[in-house]
Amino acid sequence: MTNVLKIENLHLSFRGYTGTSKVLHGISLSIKKGERVALVGESGSGKSVTARVILGLLQELRTSKIKGALEFNGQNLNTMHSSDWQALRGTDMSMIFQDPTSSLNPVFTIGDQFVEVLRRRTPKLEIKAALVRAAELLVSVSINDHERVLNAFPFQLSGGMNQRVVIAMALANKPALLIADEPGTALDVTVQAQTLRLMQDLTEQSGTSVLFISHNLGVVREFADRVYVIYRGNIVESGPTKTIFEKPGHAYTQALMSAVPRLTGGGIPEIEDDRVAFLAPSVFHDEVGP
Repeated sequence: MTNVLKIENLHLSFRGYTGTSKVLHGISLSIKKGERVALVGESGSGKSVTARVILGLLQELRTSKIKGALEFNGQNLNTMHSSDWQALRGTDMSMIFQDPTSSLNPVFTIGDQFVEVLRRRTPKLEIKAALVRAAELLVSVSINDHERVLNAFPFQLSGGMNQRVVIAMALANKPALLIADEPGTALDVTVQAQTLRLMQDLTEQSGTSVLFISHNLGVVREFADRVYVIYRGNIVESGPTKTIFEKPGHAYTQALMSAVPRLTGGGIPEIEDDRVAFLAPSVFHDEVGP
């Protein structure tokens, strides 16, 4: 099966006042058509910057230095003009950002922004038809008062509502690659489950590939076909989801699995291995919560 995304030996560093900081150290990963692949690791391990490199968002920074092969649907992204790369975003390549406020324009209504997104795929789409499609997309993410939401500005909606709007926009043009960076952070568990079903349906119906970035290992286990484990900018382990969860080979992967809280008889999260204290502290806190 053809790879939709292929990354080989990707290096990323940033130049600062005190020198150069190396963030990614030669990572490689691939995603086939219709495949759901998870990238997991603690905060600061390099997950989100990997997504931004794929989208071409860091290549434009004068302080960043990127080396390695990047291919999307057989196209060499490294030789692609910035305008062509921009044309991919929101159409063939889409992302659900963890913070919806970074994705929505505060001076335009949700309806206006939906029209703009849908017209990226179909430039001559009429406003009325675009708003009808936008309403359908909002209903799919459990927003039933879509008329109010379409006429609202982002600051008039809650964080969770904005997150659902962003998810609907990302799915609007049925992209070939969907990058989901912690898509359920601001959502309750019911809507999280519905969002995962939507992404799963998209892969099955449209052949969309998904790069799923998450701290929630329980969700990853249910959703992903394969898993890449990243630690300090290195891919330390990868393989089928079942294998990674049942027989983790790397010490860091084992620590991640141990960091998942388990309820004891008294309802207190139980940690099986104290290695997590120094190997993956942020994973424990992210999973358990404040």
